[in-house]
Order: sequence, then structure tokens, then C-alpha cells
Amino acid sequence: MTRTEEFEALRPLLFSIAYRLLGSVAEAEDAVQDTWLRYESTPTRPASAKAFLSAVVTRLSIDVLRSARHRREAYVGQWLPEPLLTDPYADPARSAELADSVSMAALLLLERLSPLERAVFVLREVFGFGFADVAAAVGRSEVACRQLAVRARRHMDAGRPRFAADRREREELAARFFDALRDGDVEGLRELLAADVQMVGDGGGKAPAFARAVTGADRVARVLAGFAPAIGRIGATVRRHEMNGQPGAVLHDRDGRVGGTITLDVLDGRVQSVRWVVNPDKLGHVGPVADPWALARELKAARRPGA
Repeated sequence: MTRTEEFEALRPLLFSIAYRLLGSVAEAEDAVQDTWLRYESTPTRPASAKAFLSAVVTRLSIDVLRSARHRREAYVGQWLPEPLLTDPYADPARSAELADSVSMAALLLLERLSPLERAVFVLREVFGFGFADVAAAVGRSEVACRQLAVRARRHMDAGRPRFAADRREREELAARFFDALRDGDVEGLRELLAADVQMVGDGGGKAPAFARAVTGADRVARVLAGFAPAIGRIGATVRRHEMNGQPGAVLHDRDGRVGGTITLDVLDGRVQSVRWVVNPDKLGHVGPVADPWALARELKAARRPGA
């Protein structure tokens, strides 16, 4: 097998590692491309391409993550990971586990970890790397990596919900949610939302978004239902699509351009959170991107009485 063939076979794994570390599709793709350049220029072929490439993409991602922390501290409004439509790393035996590890909720929990803790957790807990390979990837001893893994697990376990939603239950509830959203059914939405549901939007200062989180079943239901008629009036659509391994949808304008994505967290028979990503910088990989300000003006005008 040539180097190119080895790399292409491992590309899905490398991207999946980088995305979980960075929460950004664009940055993950850049890290994978830089990994290839390092691999291509290495004079001697490593004994294990998987170990070598995983170590390189991890180190590159850690460097990006450290600089990204400063940018995210100055980010305008709520920061959310870039939406991921499909995780290219396929492992049928662990598909549910891998989907949970790439959910918006899990990625936001990972943001609480230090870059090293995050890398150790992703390599060890998500992808099952041995501690020898983890240590080589992050440049720490195996003993240190075991300690980092313990701390990371403790932080992640403390923030995770106690009970995971059954996938079939989650999909059925999501179908009812999007039906109610399409119909502008306030009561239908309210009964599907947790009492303390939170809705947040990520515009990054480059698109209209919720300046503050909207909290509570009644308020969230009314805000969502208020937009439904306007979406139809301007020829826009909300098309269901799994997002980060969770129920979600993509908002398209009348020309099919992407105006945003929506992701649901479902737990205990209710929607616990609704997350909108409308920052156009985070949507280019989903499809051609709409003008968020023009779309917002159209929606606002369509909501006026008599529109």
C-alpha cells in the first residue's frame, strides 16, 4: 500500500479525532491536510501509519485549540461547535457511542477540559487508543496520561445527563417537534419541551441570533411557533437532517441556500435544549450560504400583521 493509500484509508479517523478536539469542520480539515504534508515529507516510513498520523493530527489540533481558546473568549455571543452532518469514521459496533461523543452537548463539555485533557480523553475514551500511543501522541508519560484521563473522565461524567435517550424515542419525539414547528403549534411544542429547556443561537456577530438564551417551555415554544408562518411565507424551508449524531434540521431560503442549522438535545422524553447555528462562517460545508441579514429582514417583515 502506498503512502497515499494508507493516508486515505485513515483520513476518516484523522478527521474525526480533529473535529472532536476542535469543534470546527474547517479547522479539522486543515489539520488533516497539514498531517498529510508532514507524512508525505517524512523521510522514513513509520512502523505504524495509524499511530504516526494520529499523533501528528492530535498535536496539530492541540496547537490550534490553544490559540482558539483566546479567540473564543473574545467571540461575540454564544459559541457553538460547527454543525457536523456526517461523521466519516464508521464503526457499526460503536455507532451510538461515537454519535454521542460528537453531539453538541459532548463537544461543549469537552470545551471545559484543558487541551491535553481533551486530547487524552478523545484518543483513549472515544477511539480506544492504548496509553502508550496516547502518551506518544501528546508528548507525556503514560503515568501522566492516566492521570489526565482520570481528571477528564471526572469532568465529563459530572456534566453528562444521568440517562441517555433511546434512539428510537429520540427520533419519534424529534419528528413530533418538527411537525409542531412547521404548523406553528404552540401547545404541541410546549408539551415536547422540558420545563427548563434552553434555546441558544450562535451568530458570532455576523448574523442575527438570540442575544441571550431563551429559557422555559412557554417562552421557547412561543418564539419558535412565531417564526413558523413567516418561514413558509417567504418560501423558506426547514428540512430534517441528523446533526452531530442528534436530531436536527437545516433552514434553507427560497433559493436553497443555508440560513442556519438547528440541533435538539433529547432526554427523558423531552427536548432539553435547542441550538441554532446561524454564523455564516460555520455553514459553508453544509451548502451555499444565504445572506443572514437579508433572510432575517424577510422573516421579520413576514411576521408583521397583514403580511
